[in-house]
Amino acid sequence: MKLFRKIIFSALALAFASPQLFACPACGSANSNMPPSPLTNGMNLGILTLFVVIASVLGSIATFFVFIIRRETALAAKAATENLSEVKA
Repeated sequence: MKLFRKIIFSALALAFASPQLFACPACGSANSNMPPSPLTNGMNLGILTLFVVIASVLGSIATFFVFIIRRETALAAKAATENLSEVKA
């Protein structure tokens, strides 16, 4: 029952919260009537840079695990072939 109350309270708090609370600094400071400020452009480039760094690190980790899995599969197939040839001899 306490969990249900917390969920209801959270939903009501979000429903009646001010829209300015949900805007990030990069999007919230951009006004359609004004040209983008250098601070907004800098924030956007910072966000893009962090995204590129995180994506490259995660991509490298995923590539490493794919390499390890393929190598293990190849070694297992080679071992199975060697064991099969030993049984025939």
